[in-house]
Amino acid sequence: MPNKDPTKCVALLGAPIDMGASQRGTLMGPAALRTAGLQTLLEGLGVDVADHGDVSVGDMVDVTDAAPENARHYRDIQRWTRALSRRGYEVARSGAIPIFLGGDHSLSMGSVNAMARHWQEIGRELFVLWLDAHADYNTPATTISANMHGMAAAFLCGEAGLDGLLGEQPRVSIEPDRLELFGTRSIDRLEKELLRDRRVSVADMRQIDEFGVGVLIRRIIDKVRAHDGVLHVSFDVDFLDPGIAPGVGTTVPGGATYREAHLIMEMLHDSGLVRSVDIVELNPFLDERGRTARMAVELVGSLFGQQITDRPTPSNAITP
Repeated sequence: MPNKDPTKCVALLGAPIDMGASQRGTLMGPAALRTAGLQTLLEGLGVDVADHGDVSVGDMVDVTDAAPENARHYRDIQRWTRALSRRGYEVARSGAIPIFLGGDHSLSMGSVNAMARHWQEIGRELFVLWLDAHADYNTPATTISANMHGMAAAFLCGEAGLDGLLGEQPRVSIEPDRLELFGTRSIDRLEKELLRDRRVSVADMRQIDEFGVGVLIRRIIDKVRAHDGVLHVSFDVDFLDPGIAPGVGTTVPGGATYREAHLIMEMLHDSGLVRSVDIVELNPFLDERGRTARMAVELVGSLFGQQITDRPTPSNAITP
C-alpha cells in the first residue's frame, strides 16, 4: 500500500496555557478553535485529522533547576514546555503534521523544540516563520514585563537565561538566521539590540507596505527550499489587524489585512514546505462572537489548500 501524503495527515494538540501572558484567557483558545470548526474544515479539504485532545502536564515531575529571576510562572511553563516537547516529538515521528492549538505563545518553546529535534534526526534543517506583531525575542535579562510568552523566539534560538526549561529532554535550538520574524510592529529597545546582534531577519510592517507580502514570503520560501529545509509556522493571531481579529490580549494597530493573511497562507501551502503549525494567543474572552476564532480557522484552511475563490457566499449576503 502506498504511503499517505504527509501533507494530508494532521494531528491536533491542544495547549490550554495562559500563564505566559499578562492577560488571562488564552487557555480557552483550543476549545474555541475546535468549536469554530477547525477539524471539519480540514476534513472537507481531504485532510486526515486526528484530534489528540489537550496535552496533559499531570505526569510531569518537577525538575530541580534554579528558577531564573524575571521569568513569571516559570515552573508552570516549564511543565508545559516539557510536556509539549515530548508529545510533539512523538506525533512528528508518526509522520503527521502537528498543529498546536494555543494557548499563549510560550507554548512554542515546547513545540518548536520538538520539531527541531525531529528534523535534526531526519537530517533536514528547520526554519521558523514567526507571524506576530511582537518579536518575542526577550530573555530574562532584557524583558520589561517578565512574561515568558515574550521570550519564546529567543529560547528556540538558543539564547541564555532559560537553560533548564526542558529538564532532562534535549534542547535542540535553531540558528538565529533560520528564524523569520514577519509582520513585526512592536519591539522593546534591548530586544531590538539583541535581534540586530544575532542578525535575525525581521520583515516589519514598513517592509510589508513597501514590498508587499507576496515578494517577502517568496524570499522566505526560496531560502528554505535552497537549504532543503522544512518550515514551522508559528501564527500569533495578533499578527492580524485588530479590526479583523479583536480576540487577543496584546492588540497592536496596523496589522495584516484579511487578504494579505490569506495570500501568505496560500503561498505557504503551494510551497509544500510546512510541516508543523502553532496557533496562539487567541483569547475567546476578548473576542466578538467567535469572530477571531473563525478567522484563524479560515487561515488554517488556506494553509491546507482552501482558495479564496472556493469560499461560499455567506447566507446573509445580499445577492443580485
